[in-house]
Amino acid sequence: MPAQPITTLFWDVGGVLLNNAWDHNERRTALSRFHVDEAEFTPRHEQIVDAFEKGQVSLDQYLDQTIFFRPRSFSKEEFKDCMLHLSQPMTDSLAFAKELAHSGKYKMATLNNESRELNVYRIEKYGFVEIFSLFVSSCFVAQRKPGEAIYRTALDLTQSAPSQCCFIDDRAENLKAPAQLGMKVIQMEGTEKLRQSLQMIGVTP
Repeated sequence: MPAQPITTLFWDVGGVLLNNAWDHNERRTALSRFHVDEAEFTPRHEQIVDAFEKGQVSLDQYLDQTIFFRPRSFSKEEFKDCMLHLSQPMTDSLAFAKELAHSGKYKMATLNNESRELNVYRIEKYGFVEIFSLFVSSCFVAQRKPGEAIYRTALDLTQSAPSQCCFIDDRAENLKAPAQLGMKVIQMEGTEKLRQSLQMIGVTP
């Protein structure tokens, strides 16, 4: 029986299309800029990050617990502005995603872990609505990778068979569950390699 053609492409955002929104490097940069003690911040972050990325607490609530639990010499708005402006595009892969979207051959969706305010900012800032028709973001569906539930939700929302889907992520741990569900998976290791890997499963602009 011939393999079914790929009809749906799911894309991680941080590490694939943009840099990470609020991962280790971004947190360290912001904390250093505002002279916040990382050792004091980290356990507070770890206590709330799951709820933060599931959209169960707002950015203000997150910052109240992790940064502004005591007086600071800077404002919450200054810190939030820094967080937002840490985002940068990965221009080659973003252009390739646009190319695939504009071909009209595929359903295009993001599938990522991200807090609501940062996710919405990045969607708007980088014109994702012109590329993707669906955003399966942890903050919108209250589920996170690498748990299987978020991938099942993505399949339900697109009404796509696993065998007709491909998921692209830079982290191997996030590829295990979708592969077990029957999806094709590709670990992001640069745009040219991604283009070649997709071509091998019949995905071309």
